[in-house]
Amino acid sequence: MTRTRLPWWLKVTLVFLLGRAVSTVMLLVLASQQAENAWTGAQPSLWDFSTIWDGRWYNIIAETGYPHELPYTDDGHVGENAWAFLPAYPAIVRGLMAITGLPWSISGVLISVLFALAASLVFYKVLIKHVPAQQALFAIVLFAVSPVSPLFQLAYAESMQLFLIALVILLMQRKLYGWVIPVVIVLSLTRPGALAVALAIGLHWIYRYAKRKRSRFPTRERVLLASVALISAGAGFAWMFIAGWVTGVPTAYLDTELAWRSAYIGYQELIPFTPWIHAAQWWTTSFGYPELGGYILLGALVLGFFVFLFTPAMKKLGVDVRFWLASYALYLLAVFFPQSSTFRLLAPLFPVLGAIAAPKSKVYRVIMVVLFIVLQWGWLLICWRIDGYDWSPP
Repeated sequence: MTRTRLPWWLKVTLVFLLGRAVSTVMLLVLASQQAENAWTGAQPSLWDFSTIWDGRWYNIIAETGYPHELPYTDDGHVGENAWAFLPAYPAIVRGLMAITGLPWSISGVLISVLFALAASLVFYKVLIKHVPAQQALFAIVLFAVSPVSPLFQLAYAESMQLFLIALVILLMQRKLYGWVIPVVIVLSLTRPGALAVALAIGLHWIYRYAKRKRSRFPTRERVLLASVALISAGAGFAWMFIAGWVTGVPTAYLDTELAWRSAYIGYQELIPFTPWIHAAQWWTTSFGYPELGGYILLGALVLGFFVFLFTPAMKKLGVDVRFWLASYALYLLAVFFPQSSTFRLLAPLFPVLGAIAAPKSKVYRVIMVVLFIVLQWGWLLICWRIDGYDWSPP
């Protein structure tokens, strides 16, 4: 009797759907226990519970767009407002609402799920170029149940962002450089990170130039790749200029972003690579520990991550994956202030799952899946569930 082998895309889809089933059960349990809050009444439906927090900002953008005048606090600083959230995701959700008549809550979740499935499929194709099929598929299992994987079915733009990142990596692997341009432009209007793409492309250019004697790097490709890097860099600043032009305040976007960290360290200018130092100081002193401990921990984390990029398991994933991971990590170090959203902001580092999936031990793999599911539950409890005055937004 001949054994029927499922096609790769069906395997990936089934794994993804099983992961969403796990997250759905968790969300249903929490929704049944959720008290009345700023976004919903008590015990909201799954759809309503899946569109709280930043989902409401995207809802506002889809319904009314962006403000032409910035809101200001009593002490004269720019307050939290919609300019912190980019337009591509709410625009697509708005389009689905117009076509189908579905409400925001359902449309927002459906778009997230579809992009997350697409991200899973593209991620598999990125991995299969360098690792065995079994390892690639287990990486998809880990992706489907990862600690922040509930985002794949919440009204957030992360699913779309991860799909676009995976697509950029795949295009770079296949040297389809021209196609990166429209993808990175859309990415720049989905979530911040186009500057990290520009850096990754720049590293790819340097790598190919250094290896040009062993592998041809024609002048046409050099010029094209350099152009893609420059366009990506420009796309990384585009939303800042758009926000400044519409509001008449050149620093509108940065001021809006800085409003979210003011609860921790007050209103300060953004000086690249200082936010993590400020965070190391703030978090350690807030919990009664000496500042030096925070600096040591920060240094160990940064050093450990970049050492990890040179482990055999990571090297097997190819240079483009590692270029992206290094570039995005540097981008976060440059601009992001670590707080409860850190877990979500680390989601674009998902290609590391390809290396984590390398061990073939069944015991190891079962432990990793169970651990990821436990961490997923923990993330939902800490960051998604609302308990009175909640200082830990996702």
